[in-house]
Amino acid sequence: MGLTIDPYYQKLQQWYKSNAATLNMRQMFEADKDRFSKFSATLETDDGDILLDYSKNLITEEVMKMLFDMGRAVLHIALRNRANTPIVVDGKDVMPEVNRVLEKMKGFCHRVRSGAWKGFNGKAITDVVNIGIGGSDLGPLMVTEALKPYSKGGPNVWFVSNIDGTHMAKTLAQLNAETTLFIIASKTFTTQETITNAESAKEWFLKTANDTSAVAKHFVALSTNAPKVRDFGIDTNNMFEFWDWVGGRYSLWSAIGLSIALHVGFDNFEQLLAGAHWMDQHFCSAPLEQNAPVLLALLGVWYVNFFQAETHAMLPYDQYMHRFAAYFQQGDMESNGKYITKSGTRVNYHTGPIVWGEPGTNGQHAFYQLIHQGTHYDQWGVELGKQLAKKIEPELQDDSEVHTHDSSTNGLITFFKKNRT
Repeated sequence: MGLTIDPYYQKLQQWYKSNAATLNMRQMFEADKDRFSKFSATLETDDGDILLDYSKNLITEEVMKMLFDMGRAVLHIALRNRANTPIVVDGKDVMPEVNRVLEKMKGFCHRVRSGAWKGFNGKAITDVVNIGIGGSDLGPLMVTEALKPYSKGGPNVWFVSNIDGTHMAKTLAQLNAETTLFIIASKTFTTQETITNAESAKEWFLKTANDTSAVAKHFVALSTNAPKVRDFGIDTNNMFEFWDWVGGRYSLWSAIGLSIALHVGFDNFEQLLAGAHWMDQHFCSAPLEQNAPVLLALLGVWYVNFFQAETHAMLPYDQYMHRFAAYFQQGDMESNGKYITKSGTRVNYHTGPIVWGEPGTNGQHAFYQLIHQGTHYDQWGVELGKQLAKKIEPELQDDSEVHTHDSSTNGLITFFKKNRT
């Protein structure tokens, strides 16, 4: 309610109604050769530069100005406040409590990863299962996947969130109860999906352990409800707290990130916090026009409130550099249209009808994808992807500047070649 009555929001809404239908990505790139430089920001760090390219979004300079006018303040920096400066919530500095829980996590991670923590049969932990839902699942799942190269010496991690018993059963079938640790992530310890899965895990575990006291050696809790945790059979000394001001989508920096810390080690988890703290400092000090979190947040407001199901602000992610050529072609393809006919006709799905090709051509492929996937989250462009990748891959082999694509793709390739090691 508050946002919709904001005069800046209403101004943006009026602009959208009058102009959004005319936004055409290819035309905007062709009309402004400097679009990439206008809608990108470079963040300088001690370890190299970070490039944020948001030029492949349905925005204009006028739209961005209205979005900047609507910017709002946020919190959640306390969880990764490596400077340890006081942060006051409801009149109280929360940093002592944050640091207390981090120290508790640190000691626990060291015991598990070193093998000092033993299961009921005296064996070390080899696998950790995180049972949670929403923010207690998605953040840690994403980060453990992204940081897998740093996981040497740590346990395997598994994530169960679906209340459908198949998810839990398929996971447990790959595990040994004697060497498995379960993390139950629920602030209130009453979340139905999470507790149902936790009870299933306990039932499976006790079939092997056959001793309820063994639960304390294989289950820990991320919660604030000590009585419920105790009733489940978990030692409250192995309950890791977080607080009401920790929102779900930001919670991976809190005790909810325990699975991350176990997987990659607490030293690396602290490096993750340090990187986030660096970005927090950037957020606090950088002007809005060069402020990466502000830019991405405002684009989120723009799409969620106006375009709704459109997905242009989403960026592909791949940690392996051999996928970089595919990344470049994907960005160009999503912005400028797709080849869907045998002759190579390029059709922009934002502005034109689909021209189907001959049977057996890529047009047919696009047709079947349209049936299965609908008109949003499209995966058209197989043919264009192949052609762009063939063109881009040789361009990555030397250090010369590239001018053969739109300004965004040229800028991304140039940045990559300048900063690769």
